[in-house]
Amino acid sequence: MSVALSANKSTVALPKNRSWERFKRNRLAVIGLIVLVLLIIMAVLAPVIAPHDPAEQDLLQRLKPPSMSHWFGTDDLGRDMLSRTLYAARVSLSVGIFAVLFNVIIGVVVGSLAGYYGGKVDAALMRFVDIMNSFPTLFILITVVTLLKPSLFNIIVVLVAFGWMGKSRLLRGQILTVKNREYIDAARTIGMSDFRIIVHHVLPNAIAPVIVSASIQMGAMILTESTLSYLGLGIQPPTASWGNMLQSAQTLTIMMKAPWVPIVPGFMIFLTIMCFNFVGDGLRNAFDSR
Repeated sequence: MSVALSANKSTVALPKNRSWERFKRNRLAVIGLIVLVLLIIMAVLAPVIAPHDPAEQDLLQRLKPPSMSHWFGTDDLGRDMLSRTLYAARVSLSVGIFAVLFNVIIGVVVGSLAGYYGGKVDAALMRFVDIMNSFPTLFILITVVTLLKPSLFNIIVVLVAFGWMGKSRLLRGQILTVKNREYIDAARTIGMSDFRIIVHHVLPNAIAPVIVSASIQMGAMILTESTLSYLGLGIQPPTASWGNMLQSAQTLTIMMKAPWVPIVPGFMIFLTIMCFNFVGDGLRNAFDSR
């Protein structure tokens, strides 16, 4: 039995190495990953590298074009666009990363239980997933942030509460194809607990599609937060987010006189989502055994 389990570990390690090699050959995926890492670093270091206070107003400097003192120009209140962009990255990336992280955790727990145990457990959990899927997430999100004070925490909570179902279904389907293989039977025979079997043998061979889905979903989460902030239902000023930066630039006068005000946050949203999609495509190709 130990030989069978060790053989399984070796066969799992080899595809992981091959997956990384395939991912590195995808230039767009590598570039996307590098850009995302740089964005995260800049967001974390925003208090250090931002040249100005993002909330500091100087009406004498309003709508100034990009210059050496203000690399991305200033907005309609004279605030430095570069500083606000860096601080806004903290908000947008936090929504994408933390919302998807908790979505994956919940989805993995529910999908693992449903797929591994099957029967009544599977039926009960999948019916609960069906019920959750029937709720219109966007309308609930708008209602919650309207009734409660719009905040980063409230947005993440709603996105987590109604965003994990796809992960659970995806993982359940993968586990159904894995749980009856020989090495799983060998693990049961030697008395390994269900928890250890799921964590050490089932999940490593079934989690790949969930990782791909999560990487792509991060871009969707950032777009959702930006949309809410643009509508005035998300992060509220003076806290900067890419969405409320676009909201302050929606007048025709600003668009014509100071195009950098909408272009900067709009480009950051576009760049971030595109990079997440590139990474997701790269992961999908890397994990595809064909």
